[in-house]
Amino acid sequence: MRNIRIVTCTAAIVLSFASVGFCQIAPPPARSISLAGPRFGITTLSPGVVNSLASNEVFVKPVISQFGWQVERQFFATGSGLAVLNEWVGLLGGLDQGYAVPSLSWMVGVRSSEGLEFGLGPNVTPGGVALAMAAGVTVRAGVVNVPLNVAVVPSQSGMRVSMLAGFTLRR
Repeated sequence: MRNIRIVTCTAAIVLSFASVGFCQIAPPPARSISLAGPRFGITTLSPGVVNSLASNEVFVKPVISQFGWQVERQFFATGSGLAVLNEWVGLLGGLDQGYAVPSLSWMVGVRSSEGLEFGLGPNVTPGGVALAMAAGVTVRAGVVNVPLNVAVVPSQSGMRVSMLAGFTLRR
């Protein structure tokens, strides 16, 4: 009988302190939004990049086409509209010239409520590994997002500058 009283009193004390936790306002759960879609555009290559590709038997002109797919995940958003993003961009360049030059970038960045965005991350191509920097704007038209971005990729062999567009659908 004495053990039951001790357990009951202990439970009452613990529950009375725990009720303070129930009164706290919990932050809203983080929303995760997937925004994936096609990308297309052009990339200008510096002479060093063109020469580096030529040493790998890829003979392209200084301007190549780009086609690919972007997988984007928005993993945090504030009430003011600022969002933190994680995205993978896979591209095939040079298809207009009969070559398929692959490129893969992993970007982490932010997007404002107005659609202005900036990202930074590693880029891997047959020419090597480099750090990609991208900026742009996403225009919203109904359920369609239209991203317009410029990416700069300086590397040991030279500079690449890409202008990409595409679209995604908000579900």
